[in-house]
Amino acid sequence: MKQETSKIPGTKSMSLHERRNKAVPRGPYHVTEVYVNKAEGATVTDVDGNDYIDFAGGIGVQNIGHSHPKVIAAINEQSSKFIHTCFHVAPYEDYVELAERLNDLTPGSFEKKTLFLNSGAEAVENAIKIARKFTGKPGVISFNRGYHGRTLLTMSLTSKVKPFKYGFGPFANSTYKLPYPYYYRSESNLDTREIDDIMLDRFKDFFLSEASVDEIGAVIMEPVQGEGGFILPSKYFVRGIKKICEENNILFIADEIQTGFCRTGKLFAMEHFDIAPDLITMSKSLAAGMPLSAVTGRAEIMDAPEAGQLGGTLGGSPFSCAAALAVLDVIEEERLVSKSEELGEKMQTKFIQMKEKYKVIGEVRGLGPMCAMELVKDRQTKEPESELPGKIVKYCWQHGLFILSAGIYGNVLRFLPPVNIDNELLEKGFSILEEAFEIYLKDR
Repeated sequence: MKQETSKIPGTKSMSLHERRNKAVPRGPYHVTEVYVNKAEGATVTDVDGNDYIDFAGGIGVQNIGHSHPKVIAAINEQSSKFIHTCFHVAPYEDYVELAERLNDLTPGSFEKKTLFLNSGAEAVENAIKIARKFTGKPGVISFNRGYHGRTLLTMSLTSKVKPFKYGFGPFANSTYKLPYPYYYRSESNLDTREIDDIMLDRFKDFFLSEASVDEIGAVIMEPVQGEGGFILPSKYFVRGIKKICEENNILFIADEIQTGFCRTGKLFAMEHFDIAPDLITMSKSLAAGMPLSAVTGRAEIMDAPEAGQLGGTLGGSPFSCAAALAVLDVIEEERLVSKSEELGEKMQTKFIQMKEKYKVIGEVRGLGPMCAMELVKDRQTKEPESELPGKIVKYCWQHGLFILSAGIYGNVLRFLPPVNIDNELLEKGFSILEEAFEIYLKDR
């Protein structure tokens, strides 16, 4: 890896950081203090000329890598045609074609329709609007440790208080939370099936103690919890939730904003559970960094809102739709679903080896290359090690690797590299990560 400065962050990044602190509020947090000049594939170059391997991918946005030539070409071609007409004024073909392709690619053999918006939170908001309109029932159930966004409604559905919700209440009415399995931290004398049965029974009891089935219109679930620490449920649990929904006229919404587009070894994570959700929310890697989100669902549900009740001025931007069509082409042409599965095997093999070496790693988990390791002070008590992840994250970016932390206790390291990262960069990233562990654990 090229390193132009002896100190990271370099002079230009530090100068920009001073300007940022004067001009930008402190609320928009960032993991590193280096400022980007360019990014390509699985690498990022800062304004001082230093290169970094990217195991963060813009928080799961760059599944096909930064600045893919096909995406750049699609954006450039669109720029020569028009920038914006607003789909609600004068529509265009790319919006329609992208909707057709997502209708075909998302799980479920039934007729579907797709709406485009700007962000993941917008997709969740609109999925809830659609569910309420279709069912006539306002209540929405999400899950402990779930994350769905930072708007008022999506904060209400999100579980983690700090930093996402603290001081921003009161929150939206008719939102409820149910337990979601966390097998690593469940009672050790129970097996996975027993834990799931307890969770499912609590769902049924919820209708007796919290809200009637006549009040609940939708359940929203991340197939793998992202900010919650890459917590993975069993197929039995997810299918059990879906069954309860079907029995009670409740729509099942899959939040695939972080898990979609090859992140878990499948095109969509719900494929691992053999479930066709009623509605799916998507964003992040859908358009390789261009602002775009989508809600895809059963046609009769999507058609419940009347004309003019859904949309937004910039939703489904022609640039973003063109980029997303190129992303889908790249996924198919470069066999990225298969490459995602292969990358997941490599990452999990490496992290399991690290777990055998470092006792601070309590568990390695994930689905495909959506991988995480949970750090603990003691493997027997499982007391969270909440200080070390921040130190490791900082060491890594100061030595050429971007990684992220997560989890309700702040004790999880999570990894989201592009699924087409080459093996040399992958191994170099692993080496930097191990250096961090060696340095901070040498006296333990």
